[in-house]
Amino acid sequence: MVYTISTAFAIYFVIWWITLFLTLPFGVRSQHEDGEGAPGTDPGAPIATLMGRKVIWTTVISAVFFAIAWFGNSAGYLTTERLSRLMGF
Repeated sequence: MVYTISTAFAIYFVIWWITLFLTLPFGVRSQHEDGEGAPGTDPGAPIATLMGRKVIWTTVISAVFFAIAWFGNSAGYLTTERLSRLMGF
């Protein structure tokens, strides 16, 4: 199966989005943990989300996962028949 550019981009985008949700909780400190906080705000609200770092890590991790999936598909390890057999269909 040959990837078109739009298919490859769509697959990468889905992998990137899932990876972003996996990396969001790392390194976040809440107002309660830090001992600071404005009156009237939720104590669980984050102080600094560090989104720049998370976007960079998400891009790197997603690129690695995408490369592994691309290689698996190109080498014939990730075929529709093989995956359906593994899932019991």
